[in-house]
Amino acid sequence: DDAQHRAGLEMLGCTLASAVLCVICGYLTAKVAAGFSFSIREAVFHKIADFGQQEMMTFSVPSLINRTTNDITQVQMLVSMGLQIIIKSPIMAVWAVIKIVGKSWTLSAITAGFVVALLVMMVVIIGVVVPRFRRMQKLTDHINLVARENLNGINVVHAYNAEDYQNAKFRKGNETLMRTQLFNQRAFAFLLPGVTLAMNALSLVIYWVGAVLVNNVPAAAAARLTTFSNIVVFGTYATYVIMTIMMLVMIIMFMPAAQVSAQRINEVLDTQASLREGDKTESPEQGTVEFRHVSFHYPNSEKNVLEDISFQAKRGETVAFIGATGSGKTTLVSLAARFYDATGGEVLVDGMDVREYTFDALYDRIGYVTQKAVLFSGDIQENVLFGESRGDGSDEAVRQALDLAQASEFVEKLPYGVHAPIAEGGTNVSGGQKQRLSIARALARRPEILVFDDSFSALDYRTDAKLRAGLARDLKDITRLIVAQRIGTIRDADKIIVLDEGRMVGMGTHEELMQTCPIYQEIARSQLSQEELGA
Repeated sequence: DDAQHRAGLEMLGCTLASAVLCVICGYLTAKVAAGFSFSIREAVFHKIADFGQQEMMTFSVPSLINRTTNDITQVQMLVSMGLQIIIKSPIMAVWAVIKIVGKSWTLSAITAGFVVALLVMMVVIIGVVVPRFRRMQKLTDHINLVARENLNGINVVHAYNAEDYQNAKFRKGNETLMRTQLFNQRAFAFLLPGVTLAMNALSLVIYWVGAVLVNNVPAAAAARLTTFSNIVVFGTYATYVIMTIMMLVMIIMFMPAAQVSAQRINEVLDTQASLREGDKTESPEQGTVEFRHVSFHYPNSEKNVLEDISFQAKRGETVAFIGATGSGKTTLVSLAARFYDATGGEVLVDGMDVREYTFDALYDRIGYVTQKAVLFSGDIQENVLFGESRGDGSDEAVRQALDLAQASEFVEKLPYGVHAPIAEGGTNVSGGQKQRLSIARALARRPEILVFDDSFSALDYRTDAKLRAGLARDLKDITRLIVAQRIGTIRDADKIIVLDEGRMVGMGTHEELMQTCPIYQEIARSQLSQEELGA
């Protein structure tokens, strides 16, 4: 009796210890999985921050958002559950095999046959499902794209009564995704019942064959009881082997999605940015920009967008670019800011090739105002002092930048002034106000070179004129590159460059071009009055 009590207490102790270890294991695996996803998410975000325009076009924004959120979550789920089961299942399987090996070679062969059959079934199902999981992630990217497009353009959708069209577009992608998911889930639906059936069938076969083995032993022999007890033990432990496979099946149901997600995450992490950083921080000149026989074509195209462009902007000069839509004006100034690298020729800033600078050194020299104004959530002051720069970051610097950008007028009327909140994307301010704040952000950097990419188009003529007069008065030493559609904006520039289908067809002052450049004359006639043309 004492021996039985002791054995019972030992079993109870083992059970309690197992429960405590399970809780500790669950806690540690959750911590590891959360830490793993945190590190991966941070690495992916930092990698994307280094991407240039070329990489953004390759991946697309919805896909990158999906890879940073959904894909990392899939991998986290596998790590969280897998660590527990991957540790526990092999230990259980090895323990069970040790207990049954040598008890009956016939029954061992039967058990091995069941295990092999189950493993083959799992491999076949995974082989069928994995390609569809890869397709499913792409379909999720597409759904993300359609939803994002619809939300961003909701006013246009309403204005054009395009709800049915957008719904049909979403439904098509949604149904394709649903069919792919249904196929995967149906394939997985075979796994769990298959393993359960195998577990029960194995027990049945073991007891059936075991009954035959027991019958073969003479009834009076003591070996009959030993054989019977061996078969009972064998049946119990053989079921454990199948149970470990059942636990692995749970992991395998997560594995294909996580495998595809891991590949997609690695695609981002393994991508080498096309723009390589130089190592120079000092330059021989200050405030100069020069293009030497620059040509450029986009990575996926062989047709040049710019062809043999050469010009020089000295310190304090204003150089303007004008031409028809699609003539390459934005592309040209984006080469000066090194959003792309020229495919032919050289782009020099402050007398040195832009490829030789460190990114920090190059962007410290340039204040870039984009064609489409971009603001970030926060307040006005945070947006004006956005990022690192040569500016001192004082309240006075913010005020001066807002004054010069003609933004003080509306900022002072806001309830909290410079601390007035800005919604994500600047949706709570008008287009003209957004543009003026983005100009103030560039001015607060105190750059050597200011690049305005059609940044005055959202401003009325009066504000445009006051802003340009302020720039000419207060920023005489700062070089300005201005892309414009309106001749009134660039009429007083030191040098106007006329572009036509990527080629430079004229360069000079307004007066010179009115005499020598037919394309400039055509633009002037379409915009200026007879009096202005005569003047």
